Amino acid sequence: MPELDHRVITGLLTTRLTRTKGRRLLLVHGKYAADGPEGFTVPAGDGARRKVRITHTTSVLGLTDAWQHHLATEGADLLVITTDVPGERISLDLLAEMVRSQIIAVDEADIVKQLFGAADLDPRIRRDPWLWLPAALIDAEPDAAQGGWPQQGAVLTLDAAMRALVGVRLGLEGLFDGGASVDVDALLAWSRTPGGPERLAALSETERQGITEWLAQSAGEAAPVLLRLALQGRGAEATALGVLASVMAEGAASADAAVALGSVFGLGSRPSELRAYARAVEGTLTRWISEASGRGAQSEEARQRIVDVLHQADRLADSAHLTAALADNPFLPSGFQARLRRLADALSQRPQSAQAAWEHVAEHHLAAVLYPKRVELARMAVRLRRWLDAPEPAVTSVGQAVHAHVADWGWVDRALAQLWVGDGEAEPALTQAYRTVHEAARQRRALLDEAFAAQLGPWVQHATAAQPGDTLPIEDVLLKVAVPLAKQRPPLILVLSGMNSAIAAQLGEELTGAGRWSELCSEGRRAAAVATIPSVTGISRATLLCGRPVSGGQSVEKEGFAAFWKKHRHSAVLFHKSEVPGPTGQPIDARLVAAIASDDVVGVVLNTIDESLDHGQQSTLADWPVSRVKHLAELLNSARGQGRPVVLVSDHGHVLDRTGVEIGPLAAEGVESARWRTGTVAGDGEVALRGPRVLENSGRVTVPWSEEIHYTPRKVGYHGGAALAEMTVPVLVLAPSAELAPAEWSELPRESVQPSWWEAEATSAPVPVAARPAQRAAQAKPKPRPQEGELFADDAVEVPAAAPPAEPATLTLGQQIITTTVYRHQRKFVRKAPEHKVVATIIDALDHAGGTLSLAAVSAAAIGSGGRTNTRPEGLVAVLTRLLNIEGYEVISLIDSRTRVRLNRETLREQFELSEEGM
Repeated sequence: MPELDHRVITGLLTTRLTRTKGRRLLLVHGKYAADGPEGFTVPAGDGARRKVRITHTTSVLGLTDAWQHHLATEGADLLVITTDVPGERISLDLLAEMVRSQIIAVDEADIVKQLFGAADLDPRIRRDPWLWLPAALIDAEPDAAQGGWPQQGAVLTLDAAMRALVGVRLGLEGLFDGGASVDVDALLAWSRTPGGPERLAALSETERQGITEWLAQSAGEAAPVLLRLALQGRGAEATALGVLASVMAEGAASADAAVALGSVFGLGSRPSELRAYARAVEGTLTRWISEASGRGAQSEEARQRIVDVLHQADRLADSAHLTAALADNPFLPSGFQARLRRLADALSQRPQSAQAAWEHVAEHHLAAVLYPKRVELARMAVRLRRWLDAPEPAVTSVGQAVHAHVADWGWVDRALAQLWVGDGEAEPALTQAYRTVHEAARQRRALLDEAFAAQLGPWVQHATAAQPGDTLPIEDVLLKVAVPLAKQRPPLILVLSGMNSAIAAQLGEELTGAGRWSELCSEGRRAAAVATIPSVTGISRATLLCGRPVSGGQSVEKEGFAAFWKKHRHSAVLFHKSEVPGPTGQPIDARLVAAIASDDVVGVVLNTIDESLDHGQQSTLADWPVSRVKHLAELLNSARGQGRPVVLVSDHGHVLDRTGVEIGPLAAEGVESARWRTGTVAGDGEVALRGPRVLENSGRVTVPWSEEIHYTPRKVGYHGGAALAEMTVPVLVLAPSAELAPAEWSELPRESVQPSWWEAEATSAPVPVAARPAQRAAQAKPKPRPQEGELFADDAVEVPAAAPPAEPATLTLGQQIITTTVYRHQRKFVRKAPEHKVVATIIDALDHAGGTLSLAAVSAAAIGSGGRTNTRPEGLVAVLTRLLNIEGYEVISLIDSRTRVRLNRETLREQFELSEEGM
């Protein structure tokens, strides 16, 4: 005899009341639940409701007594009696009062159809193994106040019924809006919901099994594992346990690991289920990591969720002795540490091994979202390892050295500064590996500083402003750099006091990498000047801004700046620190904004870097994004808005204090500042300088070339000495458009700014740089080879157009393409197609660079080919897409906000029907 609760009776009455014909007795086969209410109301149509009394009896006499009692009860309406009395034993007088004059058997499927407002049911609902479903749906029906079950109108399908049931039973009501299907993401979230797993545990065994099987069909093989964990009360650990299950992902788990994993998950989980569960959890974690990579509260919540779950997974792995088996897991924090341990070992090996180990670190899924600084620090160590493996550099002159410092050794300093700060979370082995690389690079850098000091002594004795030798003295920066720019558009000159080549390298990389600024050059390389001696602000900055050797404060700088530009027929104005900020709510003073909008040459002195040497912290001086230099971003934006080029220049550089706490100031004669003195006897790490370039103490000073010497109490950093990092003045010329380049200037590709060892592209060929595009095509004569040691002679930067070998052994990829029938046919349909050698050179440059180059580098390659190019870089790429992108296949395209060009080498070969030979 089936047990019936008041929901079943309500559903039955809903389907029968329209056929009662005024009768008030309904007999139902079954037994009413003992804890059910004795009275309730049911809807009777047209908004009316009927009062119902319900009771249970097992005898004919009980039926009669119940009916008589009902008749005697005032206000009674409808009596429902559940019973197992056979219909043939019921008296005729009761039969006359009964609805349909018979005992009604409950058809739960019909009730479900009525509750869902469906015209019919999926036939499977009436068959095994889904016979349990109608009763469950009746029992789970939401209250009328909540709207009951969603009305179907047509056929109630099995999936719709199960979605409704699972939504209510497991608390996932909102999941299926719009007909969505359940997935493991939703179930994992549900498993962490307080009380969620308990709702499943409270169901009958039959219903639990049915829901589990349906979820396995809908959400995949991972669902049963998750639900078993939930039933075991381990729902809060479900996601973390999925990470542990990855030891089975490749089916190659050791016997010990398999046994350990079995003890974690218990009996009942098949290997295929565990693999599916691990894949599902990894998919969920990948989506979380994607969410965490953004900004805002949602991303922060995702990051915290990742941290909580994966640290929990590490604890579970440790307790189950699975840490070693999971050492290569790409999600676990312990896996990230294991990769760093491998890197520590690889840093003592060949650079290729160190690079491979770093790439393995960077491929960890948490690298970018949780450990970006640690990954970047590791990358700096690998870069220094490559630099140490390269041929030992040399110093041949003062000019060569400062150019080399801007182009190469300053990037070493950038990496050294970060490595000195170190990784506070690193294990001892990694810390030691970093220290070993750092000390080796420091020693090599110190040798360069010593060699530079040896060249500086003779140079200082003879160099004058009129005859500076092979150098750009700081007083000529305005003349040689800013004045040519002013012929196109008056520049904004930003003096970042104390900026050394390391900081300039980072700022330049950031500013040109976003595609908003192009870097311009006059000699095919970034400019580098030499500071005054000593390299202190009071002399070097005034000399820079006045265009002549002079010392003085702000008034001297203002007057000298205006006077210099007046000689060159421009009015000019200079702003110092206190004149830059505006009132509250206005980042830049209105007078400065107006000056930038005018036709005046505008100079601005920013002291953030210099001041940090006195008041900063060692840990902050290794990293200098644009946002750290106060007012720099606002000034750059203002200049860009007015279409102004920008000269980003320093007055001198600086060195950092990297000595131990036990090392104090050096006691010496005639101390005047932290890094220069008047005493004439030079000790170890010092050089005595005299000559017209020395602007203190009547042209005679002693300065340290060693970074480890300072004469005054400890600070974070110093300037005034003769180290390359102090004497080198980096000069960056930035423009909103390369069209602002003066005649004979060109855009400087990012690829030619970075030293070759900065990125691991051993197979890449250097990108040709067009220093003088107007004359490049006409000059076909090769220049004389540089003398030994002349690292930065002209033809080490400029690549002249050279005739191809008469009988090349092999054709380059570009040459192969332009000789194909497909290319010749395609070219017929492209108006003003570039010359063959231009196309071939660009393809080869992209191929050698690994498939991507900046627009400037593509343009430089085109110019370096010796062919005619009469279009802007964007137009050139547009023509190449029409020429190479056959039938819409993307062989060449613009990426990264249209600032870089990408070549798909495989698609290129396929579309132009090249064989695999020679690849």
